[in-house]
Amino acid sequence: MATSRLIIFLKAPRPGFVKTRLAAALGPDGACSAYISLVETLLHRLRSRMDVELRFTPDDAAAEVRHWAKPGWLLEPQGRGDLGDRLARAVHAAFVDRCSFVVVIGADCPEVSTLDVDKAVDLLREGKADVVIGPANDGGYWLIAMQRPLAALFEGIPWSTDRVFLETLARVDRLGLRVREVRTLSDVDSPRDWDAIKGKLTGLSREA
Repeated sequence: MATSRLIIFLKAPRPGFVKTRLAAALGPDGACSAYISLVETLLHRLRSRMDVELRFTPDDAAAEVRHWAKPGWLLEPQGRGDLGDRLARAVHAAFVDRCSFVVVIGADCPEVSTLDVDKAVDLLREGKADVVIGPANDGGYWLIAMQRPLAALFEGIPWSTDRVFLETLARVDRLGLRVREVRTLSDVDSPRDWDAIKGKLTGLSREA
């Protein structure tokens, strides 16, 4: 039977380590509290899924993030390297574990729902795409999904810039792959992003 895995990239909730752009407005402790709210809203919305793996950084943070893992969820460190190295490693490991479809998201987009993940998997399962990607308003992406390891999609990408999405699409095109996009969402990185989403977190949790 074809199986899927949802990999969620997250960080240990340490002041000064998470949401550093928010810290300019909220302070390190306030930015950390905001990050915790984002993560917990997202994970609550995805709590019904059994195919989840939390990939955390730094690698010594297992004790700090273990309480976020629901029963049956996997918990693995991200390991060394830049974001591309760590994404490629996580995806490869899932396919080695005989998953048929792999979906990767970050932890700072609380609007993601289980329906979003299902849609990405369905597009792959139905043969409509080799890669599914969810554009983010800041020029990055909040979701990427595939049905085989594609490490080239993560190599040499200008991470943390507004060119991530377009560079990834160009890479998909050069590899001759079919791509489908799902809805556009916003990552929460800046004080403006936080101001726009903080009042919606309770409602997002109730929607799930």
